[in-house]
Amino acid sequence: MQNFLIIQTAFLGDVILATPIVAELKRIYPEARIDVLVRKGNESLLINNSKINKIFIWDKKGGKYRSLLRNIKNIRKVIYDEVITLQRYTNAGLVTLFAKTKRRIGFDKNAFRSMYTKTVKHSLEGENHEVERNLSLIAHHGAQKLVRPELFPSSNDMELVEDYKSETYFCLAPASVWATKKLPASGWTELINLLLQKGEVKLLGGPDDHDLCDDIQKEFPGGVHNLAGKLTLMQSAALMKDATMNYVNDSGPLHIASAMNAPTRAFFCSTVPKFGFGPLADDAKVIETPLGLDCRPCGNHGFTKCPLGHFKCGKSIVINEESIA
Repeated sequence: MQNFLIIQTAFLGDVILATPIVAELKRIYPEARIDVLVRKGNESLLINNSKINKIFIWDKKGGKYRSLLRNIKNIRKVIYDEVITLQRYTNAGLVTLFAKTKRRIGFDKNAFRSMYTKTVKHSLEGENHEVERNLSLIAHHGAQKLVRPELFPSSNDMELVEDYKSETYFCLAPASVWATKKLPASGWTELINLLLQKGEVKLLGGPDDHDLCDDIQKEFPGGVHNLAGKLTLMQSAALMKDATMNYVNDSGPLHIASAMNAPTRAFFCSTVPKFGFGPLADDAKVIETPLGLDCRPCGNHGFTKCPLGHFKCGKSIVINEESIA
């Protein structure tokens, strides 16, 4: 039996985009033991995944290094055939270094790459999706090049969101950690005005997104429901699955929609799909500025404000029946 440890301690979307590795290893080695290490808060994304044996949880906020050492101690109780590190930063490499394993595999950007058995180049240039880059780490096992991510809401999750569904409803996730990755509020208002002619609108997000969604909801007398902070990640996934359409930024909810193969329209403002983080659902489309802006993209990630002060990449996105269809 093969034993694998997968390390991805970054953010929500990164963990979702790691699930194809789990799926492919389990397809190739049905009897394999697959453990994962994720940051606290993201374990709920994997808890119902029957392909995963054990989830190690790293609390990066409460006693970060104490939690790191505890995880290293527990991980060293198992001898792994391979440790696969998707995270490109030093601490994840440290876990990889101390794990008991025959092979250490990761991307060439990690500080401990010289200690790895095998490294793979990671680049945002080209047309490869991040899932393809991740799966390249296990290409030597015969992994497929591109596999859609997957999430498994529980039956309780599915049942709970039934009350929020209607014959026609749309899920909107207007928030992002980065201001330049968010469609401006005026854009969401224009979008909702069009959608309310067809059905109800559900605003999704975490507790920190409640106020933003509340401000949007207040613009409308009815038909818009603020569910930010009221649903768990997996409950949101369950609701998105059956939505008529999901409208998201280049952020975590985009990858939730991909994992549920839910219809997706993704707004890309300061970032671009060629970085490899576009939607993967069968029914998916990117909506972006029609302008050929020399300043776009302005970086690999977002910014707290437009570096040039105009945010044309977001403000110039056209919202009409044709663009959002």
